[in-house]
Order: sequence, then structure tokens, then C-alpha cells
Amino acid sequence: MAGNGVASIGECMLELSGQTGPNWRMGFAGDTFNTLWALHALSTGRPATYVSAFGDDPFSQGQIGFFAENGIGIGSSPIIAGARPGLYAITLTGAERSFTYWRSDAAARQLASDPAALSKNLENQALVYFSGITLAILSEAARTTLLAAVAKARAAGSIVAFDPNYRPRLWRNREEAQAAIAEALVVTDIALPTFPDEQMLFGDKTPRATAERLGQLVGEVVVKNGEAPALIAQGETLCEVPAIHVADPVDTTGAGDSFNGGYLAARLAGHEALEAARRAHRVAAAVVQVRGALAPFETLRNAFEG
Repeated sequence: MAGNGVASIGECMLELSGQTGPNWRMGFAGDTFNTLWALHALSTGRPATYVSAFGDDPFSQGQIGFFAENGIGIGSSPIIAGARPGLYAITLTGAERSFTYWRSDAAARQLASDPAALSKNLENQALVYFSGITLAILSEAARTTLLAAVAKARAAGSIVAFDPNYRPRLWRNREEAQAAIAEALVVTDIALPTFPDEQMLFGDKTPRATAERLGQLVGEVVVKNGEAPALIAQGETLCEVPAIHVADPVDTTGAGDSFNGGYLAARLAGHEALEAARRAHRVAAAVVQVRGALAPFETLRNAFEG
């Protein structure tokens, strides 16, 4: 029987974001953590767990402390002696961002190193969330371990949500990514793809093509497409939900991740898919008006409530 909590699986990195002049600000972010941040902010009363692996260095300790300060635990996630977090830097051109990564030996790559701990972290969760990046940082054997744990949680009653979030540089080739993502979709209840990613990976011509392809495996699909409408597919029903135009965005980092968090929070609260997408668009629009991937909780809540 699923419980009340929410769990997100993946890699949270050190984030360096540019400030005025030569100075940089350090924070913590990563696609699945960004989603959990918004989901936690918008799901008051639900325990939140970030499922990963961590080092024993000062940066990892600071990361875990930051989570705890904001009401997010790490459950039974392993602490790996001698390991450390990955790092990325955001470079902005206007509001559009590019990323430079240092992550090849990050502790999070060992998040499935203890299968029993991984399964324990997913017990009694109302929702389990992960992404294509979660898959990409793992070995093939570790992916198998992860998907088995997710399938076990789903069988016990958890809703499973998945964002394919294709990042070519993390995969050896397209075929490996296609196969791993297809396996993940088999254990998924809600898919949250982004159309340009799906077009790049699978050659989809339109968002409708993406929705119809994923809809063969997943009962609920929400295709994000930047400032274009999101497309929701539930069975044979397809509906568009217009996005919100922000005239002068500050930083688009984390917009799609926050959309996911807003959508999932709304669905867990009992809202229908169309209303959930409307709320998610408002959350994403608020996030692009702040620097970095993590908007203040109050900003997210105000946007969610409209």
C-alpha cells in the first residue's frame, strides 16, 4: 500500500551561476532535484526524499544540510567514502542558458550500489519520480537495479512519473538512450517529455506524434514544448493547454523541471490533468523570473495558487 511521501531519484549537483562581474554563486540543483523542490513546496504535509548517493566531503555534507534545512531527506541513500558531488556552471546569453559540467566521477553514479537501500527508499511513497538523466549516469546493470526497484514500488501502489529528458552527451549513442528510455516507460504512469528532446532522439515530427508514441505505453502523457502549448494525452483524448508568455525572462534554468513539479503536485492534490497543466505553466513562468533553478517556496506557491 503506497504511503503519503514523494521520492525523486537522480543526481543533485553543485550549481555555479554567474553574478555581476567575475563572481559566481554556488547553489545545489539538478533536474530531478529541481522537480522535487517544486513538488515539495507545493505538497504541504508530504514527506520528501531525494534518492541518490553522496560523498563524505564538505560539499556533500553541505548539500545534505541544505536539503534538511528545506524539509527534504535522503532516506537510506548511501554515503560513499572518498566521493564527491558533480558540478556544473550556468552561462547566460540574455535569459537563455548553456551549461559546462564536471560530473564523470560524481557519487550519484552509485545510487543503485545498494539495491536493498534503494528499494527501502521507495517504500510507502505516493509518488516516485525519475528521469532520463537518472538512467544516463548509471551503468547498464545499475539501470536494471533501478527499474526493478521502481517497478516494485509501482506494484505496491506508488504512482511513477518519468521525464525522458534526453541529453546526448551523457549517452554512448542514440540507440542506448532509446532502449533505456523505452524500458523506463514500461514502468511509468505519467510521462513528462519535452518535444524538442523527443524530436532529437526519436525523430517525432510533431508533439502529437510524441504523445501518440508514448501513449502506447503510458496512460498519461504531458508533452512540454517551451512557450508553445503543452499537449496532454490520456487514452484517446488529446488536449492542448497554452503556456504563459513571459516578456522579459531572467533565467530559463529549471523551467521544465518546475513544470513537472507543479503538474505532479496538482495531480496528487486531486486536480484533473488540464487544471494541473495550467498550474504547472504558472509555476514555470514564475521560475524563469528568478536566477538559478530553485525559486523560493513562496514564489512557487503563489504561482501555483494563481
